[in-house]
Amino acid sequence: MKLIGSLASPYVRKVRVVMAEKKLDYALVLENVWAADTVIAQSNPLGKVPCLLMEDGSALYDSRVIAEYLDTLTPVCKLLPPNGRDRADIKVWEALADGILDAAILVRLETTLRAPEQQSSVWIERQMDKVHGGLAAMSARLGESPFCHDNHYTLADVAVACCLGWLAFRFPAIDWRSAHPNLARLFDKLSDRASFKDSVPQ
Repeated sequence: MKLIGSLASPYVRKVRVVMAEKKLDYALVLENVWAADTVIAQSNPLGKVPCLLMEDGSALYDSRVIAEYLDTLTPVCKLLPPNGRDRADIKVWEALADGILDAAILVRLETTLRAPEQQSSVWIERQMDKVHGGLAAMSARLGESPFCHDNHYTLADVAVACCLGWLAFRFPAIDWRSAHPNLARLFDKLSDRASFKDSVPQ
């Protein structure tokens, strides 16, 4: 398998972490989707990463689809239960983490791709409200639990840690550590795992 992605993308990192936890072999193919010579559309018509190229030539996208598929390939480090409410709860965690990232990335694009006089402060504020509201919701859901779902490591933890890691990377001014110390504890614990150490955004 080949994973098309970038070293900065939190969605790509999520898939890389899952690959590492599941001990799956793959080749990472770096792609800058913003470059004029990008060829990502040949694999993903949406022009986004991550994109997983299968051995039969087909492609999977986006990160949620890829992560769910990868978890079926081996019983090593099962990250999702087979069905039911527990599985749905973990997927809600993933949707929340990805939603925070979606909003934060829109802010980054607004402030880096548009000239200052073209930027919308109303739009930026609206997206940042989603970021802060999402962080508060994650903190409330986590409480004092050691992991996001019950007492064991799941895809929810992978998604949340990738979200927090990217915010620390791209939005260091957001002091989510002080505001939500339980999220900081979870993030620090997960950051000690080899899968996270080997995929720090850059």
